[in-house]
Amino acid sequence: MLVLEDVHVYYGAIHALKGISFQVNQGEIVTLIGSNGAGKSTSLKTISGLLRPKQGKMTFNGEDLGSIPPQNVVAKGISQVPEGRRVFANMTVMENLDMGAFLRKDKSGIKKDVERVFELFPRLKERKSQVAGTLSGGEQQMLAMGRALMSKPQLMLLDEPSMGLAPILVKQIFDIIKEINAQGTTILLVEQNAHMALSVANRAYVLETGKIVLGGEAKELAASEEVRKAYLGG
Repeated sequence: MLVLEDVHVYYGAIHALKGISFQVNQGEIVTLIGSNGAGKSTSLKTISGLLRPKQGKMTFNGEDLGSIPPQNVVAKGISQVPEGRRVFANMTVMENLDMGAFLRKDKSGIKKDVERVFELFPRLKERKSQVAGTLSGGEQQMLAMGRALMSKPQLMLLDEPSMGLAPILVKQIFDIIKEINAQGTTILLVEQNAHMALSVANRAYVLETGKIVLGGEAKELAASEEVRKAYLGG
């Protein structure tokens, strides 16, 4: 579904991604793990069109993504849940969900997807008229994920969904990630909590200073002594 080949990205003079190559197959959960500054979030921003690669190729369902503006990336079926939630703080929960469906014209489909979001996140239904900025961190994460689902993505990019959440909420969010995937949405997950990420993913890639240094089945990487020592506290 998604293929990156020898992708290089710069922030000014800083070489942030140094020729990364990886792929995401339809129906998978693939995770990118690594320490802060490794290039995980940069990878997602590049796929979603917020950053432009200086070199390399990106394709989604066989179509070139390299020069497409972000709104067109969404229209092609990729949505991103950004790091730090980034909900529209002065809008209600319902208005945030409407913004997620901004590019859609199918009113009956939008209504069904609102119902789907409320099934996945019952707390959002209880708070649908509440201003998003007054929600808890966990509720804002749920809203950011619900908003991304409203664009009816084939591929969802999740950037640090567990950041700042209590352990019980982290488990809940990851259970919902598995459910979203089971319902047919492919997921590319960036996550500081490597243990949780590897527990839900099919495959994983390890980034270090802008390069992919390891890749394979998530279970194999979770069992790797090198990964355990570096990222799992083993």
